[in-house]
Amino acid sequence: MTDLLKNRRIISFSAVLISFLILAALGIKMLSSQTKELHQLQEQRKEIAVLRDEFLSLQQKFQTVENRKNLTNVQGVLQAVDEVFSSVGLKDKVKTVKNTGKRETKDGIEEEADVSVEKVTMNEMVNIFYRIDHAPMILTIKKVTVKQSFENPELLNITLMLSFLKTK
Repeated sequence: MTDLLKNRRIISFSAVLISFLILAALGIKMLSSQTKELHQLQEQRKEIAVLRDEFLSLQQKFQTVENRKNLTNVQGVLQAVDEVFSSVGLKDKVKTVKNTGKRETKDGIEEEADVSVEKVTMNEMVNIFYRIDHAPMILTIKKVTVKQSFENPELLNITLMLSFLKTK
């Protein structure tokens, strides 16, 4: 009888030990799946943070453009070109300004012009581009052609195709 009691104790102890080991294995498996899910959620959180930063950057750029629409009372591309080049001090180097047309967009009326500037230095050209880029109106450069001047190779002749957006 004592053998039977010992066997029962061993069997019950073995059963408890096996069930404990099975529960521990299941717990470890659940824990590892939870850590995998945690890592996936952390990765998604990082991606969302990057997207949020990109969105805020784009929203700020959009707001800047929207604010530039309302800053000046420039009526057309010719007046915009005159304002840009006079602010840089190169109004006398502008040879021709040809209005190439208008087209209506959903945001307003877009006017284009070909501007020919002769005998400017590299620094003056950079100043022109900077001033166009930071003008208090929506003035964009669509096409640029830069050639050396025949009289002086250090000077440049520039042909610009500019676009001016006039809001409705």
